[in-house]
Formats: sequence, C-alpha cells, structure tokens
Amino acid sequence: MLIGIPKEIKNHEYRVGLTPAGVRELVGAGHEVLIETNAGLAIGLTNEQYLQAGAKVSGSAQEVFAQSEMIIKVKEPQANECKMLRPGQLLFTYLHLAADQPQTDLLLASGASCIAYETVTDDHGGLPLLAPMSEVAGRLAPQEGAGCLKKAQGGSGILMGGVPGVAPAHVTVIGGGVVGLNAARIALGMGANVTILDRSLSRLKEIDDLFGDRINTLYSTEETLLDEIKVADMVIGAVLIPGAAAPKLISRNMLKTMKPGSVLVDVAIDQGGCFETSKATTHQDPTFEVDGVIHYCVANMPGAVARTSTFALTNATLPYALQLANKGLDALASNGHLLKGLNVHAGKLTCKAVANAFDYEFVESSQALGFAENVKQIA
Repeated sequence: MLIGIPKEIKNHEYRVGLTPAGVRELVGAGHEVLIETNAGLAIGLTNEQYLQAGAKVSGSAQEVFAQSEMIIKVKEPQANECKMLRPGQLLFTYLHLAADQPQTDLLLASGASCIAYETVTDDHGGLPLLAPMSEVAGRLAPQEGAGCLKKAQGGSGILMGGVPGVAPAHVTVIGGGVVGLNAARIALGMGANVTILDRSLSRLKEIDDLFGDRINTLYSTEETLLDEIKVADMVIGAVLIPGAAAPKLISRNMLKTMKPGSVLVDVAIDQGGCFETSKATTHQDPTFEVDGVIHYCVANMPGAVARTSTFALTNATLPYALQLANKGLDALASNGHLLKGLNVHAGKLTCKAVANAFDYEFVESSQALGFAENVKQIA
C-alpha cells in the first residue's frame, strides 16, 4: 500500500503523522510511504531522515493526497484537505466529528473511509490512540494554567506551590481518567492542593490507592462541583464521552461564584468543551476572560510539545497503521476494536455519537462495510 503523510496545516500545529522509525517499519513490511517535504522539520525530523528510513518526499500536499491509498495525519483534516480525499481512500487521524458538523459533511461527501484515533478501543475498555495525547494534554494543563494565574496574564497572582507561610493554589480536576490523572500528578508535583472529582467510585478508589492522602477525591455531583469551584484557583476540565460532544459542567451563571482571576483549563475543547463559556483558542492567542475568570481553551494542546507528542502518537498508532496497510479495510473485519474507529465510510456515518449529535442517519460499521457476519466480536 502507498501511505501518504501530509504536512499539518492547522495553526501552530507542528506534529507529523509518522516518525522516521514508523516509516521504516511500514517500508520494512513491504509498503511505500510518501511524505510531504519538511513535514517534520519544525520538530527536528528532516527530509533526509525520512529518506534514509525509506520514504519518498513529495513537494506538495496535493501530490500526497492524489497518489496515496491511505493518509495518516494528526489533526482533523481542514476543509481543503477534505476536498482532496476520494472514494476508496483511507484516512487515519484524529477527527472529533461530534464537535464539527462542517467537517462531518465534507468527509461524508468525499466518499473516503475515515478512521478516528479517538474511537478505537482496546480489551480493557480504554482508548489506546487517544491515551498518549491525553497524557500529554493532562500533563500540560497545570503548566499552562499556572502561567495564566500570573497577574500579568490576568490571573489572581497565585504561585502554584505557594511558599513557606503562604498557602498553595487549590486545583480542582473534573474527571479522573487519563487526562485528569496526569493533570493531578503534575499539579501535585508543582505543590498545589489537588482535588479530583469523578462519578466512578472504583476510579476514585484507584486514585486513592495511587496517591493516598496527597490528593483529595470527591464523588462528582452538581452540589460538589458548585462547592469546589468557589474555592478553586484553577479548574481543569478533563471529561470525555468517547466520540461524543463533551457535557457542559460549568455554566456561565456558575462563573459568578468563582474567585476573580481564577483559571479554567478546558482540555475537552476538542470535543466542544465542558464549560458553557468555552470557545476554541490557539497557541498564538490561548486565553480570554469571561466574568473575571481566565479561560485557556487551546484546541490542540499537545501541539505545544510537538516532538514529544509525535513520538508518543506514533508509538500508539503504528501497530494499527500496519494492520491497515497490510489488509486495508479487511483489517476491520478481524479487529473489532479497530472497527470501532470507523466514523465515516463511503458517504455513510458509522459513529452513533456523531449521528446523534447532528441528527444524521446512523449505519453500523460492519453493515456499511458489508461483512456483518464475519466481524470478530469484541468481548
């Protein structure tokens, strides 16, 4: 199979779909890789490194899309990229369609088969291709939030770890999944007073086993959340419903109860955000203020540490990319977890959460692909 790696074009996006090591693995398995020139240059991955790994270098994204049977990206395709996709072509990338109806419409119109990293599952009920970027975003969130707390950035002027005789910042993390756990770990390491809210008692017990009394755990209810945001200096939104839009957990009216200069970090912004007042921002202009509360809502947080993110992502996606390269769409017949990643196929919407978000017709993935009886069932 001929696999194409275009250069990412979203604002301040420096990640690349595959590292040279990933290219070498695909070439070693008998496939061809065509990468757009300088796709990884911003993070120190040169054309020469890709050539040495066995890739061919193309001078334009148009050539990459036109020649490739499968496109591997990082971020969701932009409008002009969607228009370069064609029927029978595979797209393997993050999509986050539930928060983006225009992109959904363009992908449906393209006729391509689009597999979303964020809805591929595993035997443990996890999301293995979302996890590495969730780890990165979670670890970044307290760092970025700490910067927003500085007075010059509009914050309350609080140091995360305080100093002897002065209390540290109070950080509330909503959600105890991969993002939340990593956010809490870093905030704790910075010396903050950390509380995690979650609706899963078993998850709260796991967190308690990990951290003991160093982190406070609370069962998440509306009342608990209201009480927490009144005292929080920083609130990190780390909730996820796989493939669906994030729930709005903090309303605009609730902002009025928060301390002036406090900070909201919305890691769920790729899925529409978990605060009512959230709107996607960029690394270039990352924050805005509503009712005295600073909002940090960068839609591609891991892009800030693009080199780390690229290597972490390739480590996770490479086994699946090899399956798709070796078998094409037939790989989905033998891997029910990979089948869960199929969001769009030949003009049909195959992700129920996205269909529900826009009231579109939903078609089961196996039915859309025509091998309903042969799909290996997920236990």
